[in-house]
Amino acid sequence: MARVKPLAELIESCIGPAFAAQGFASTDILAAWPEIVGERLARYCRPSKLEWPKRRRKEADAPESGTLVVRVEGVFAIELQHLAPVVIQRINAHYGWACVSRLVLQQDRVGRGGRPAPRTGIDPSRAVEVKRAVAAIEDDGLRAALDRLGIAAVATRPER
Repeated sequence: MARVKPLAELIESCIGPAFAAQGFASTDILAAWPEIVGERLARYCRPSKLEWPKRRRKEADAPESGTLVVRVEGVFAIELQHLAPVVIQRINAHYGWACVSRLVLQQDRVGRGGRPAPRTGIDPSRAVEVKRAVAAIEDDGLRAALDRLGIAAVATRPER
């Protein structure tokens, strides 16, 4: 009978080569990213690529530090820029050696990774209240905009 393998073993062999092409030795930087930068920042930034300096023939075998390219939502780029020394220190502490010497930030959409926003639940009685509140507005465009705003304000987020 075949031994049951943990999913982590299978994933590493499947996506390991893709990560190696981006300069990552393993996939664990993505898994550990929320621990490294914190949950709040991890929602708005992700490591994209680790660029290693080109080796020179006359240098010793001492490993050189690389540059971590991080995709970050525009609003959080300044915060991450200010926290860059702390993030570099935490990455290096995670790996146990000075593997990253600097961060390069690329502004990009990161949020939900291309997934659509989670559907919100709307209580029908609250939706009727919103319709009633905006019904007296004569301008069609303004009424529709206020209706959407009202629906968004009374909507509830789904439980995760």
